[in-house]
Amino acid sequence: MKLLNIVCIMASLVGFAFADVDSDIRDLQLEKEKLNSEIAKLNSQISATDSMLKADDKRYATLQERYKNDSERRKSEIDSLNTKIKAVASQLNEERNKQARAKNRSDNVAAKRKALMTTLATLSKKLESQVSQTLPWNRDTRLDRVKSLTRDIESGNASAEESFSRLKALIAEETKFGDEVAIINSPLTRKNGELINAQILRIGNQWMVYSDENGTVYGSLVRKRAGSAIEYEWNENLNLEERAAVKFAIDVKQAKKPPQMVTLPVSLSIVREGK
Repeated sequence: MKLLNIVCIMASLVGFAFADVDSDIRDLQLEKEKLNSEIAKLNSQISATDSMLKADDKRYATLQERYKNDSERRKSEIDSLNTKIKAVASQLNEERNKQARAKNRSDNVAAKRKALMTTLATLSKKLESQVSQTLPWNRDTRLDRVKSLTRDIESGNASAEESFSRLKALIAEETKFGDEVAIINSPLTRKNGELINAQILRIGNQWMVYSDENGTVYGSLVRKRAGSAIEYEWNENLNLEERAAVKFAIDVKQAKKPPQMVTLPVSLSIVREGK
């Protein structure tokens, strides 16, 4: 009986021992399943992370490719812009050179016009001086025209073309004045103050003589120098030959005598008594 009790006790102990082992095994299995679940979860997370890393790598590669393409495109655009800038700069430089050349030409033209106006003014003044010293035959009118031209040139009221044209016309008039033969009937004041009706004959700028309407008084104009000025006065002390020559010349000009060559004595010349 003792032996049987001992066996029963041992069987009970073994049963308890097996029960504990089974419990441990179940606990370990549960722990294993839990660990497997966590491992699976971790693997899932790792896969997701790997997927995200791959996506990030792809995005990075895409961004790198875009950056590279953008860099190349921008470099190409910059090179193109630099080329255009150089072309525009070249055009601007050429335009500046053209403007500079145009300004130089304009300045040269302005300088030449200024020099021309100065020359024209000088010539007009010389003509004015000459007219002021020429014969007293409409001299005031002739002189006023020249003075008017001088004023217009100096004030800039007349262009170079107009000034040249007017000066040319005035010189032509004075040249014609020195070549023409003219006669007028006009009142004339003698040296003694007597006023007479005279027939005044002018032959160019070399002879200027007169006779009264009755043919009793004769005279010839004489030029004299008084210092730096030129003066004119009538010489009325003519001899018979000179009077006859004056009368004959006036008659021919007035068509009282047939047209013919008339010779006047040198003694009737305006400059016969010296300067």
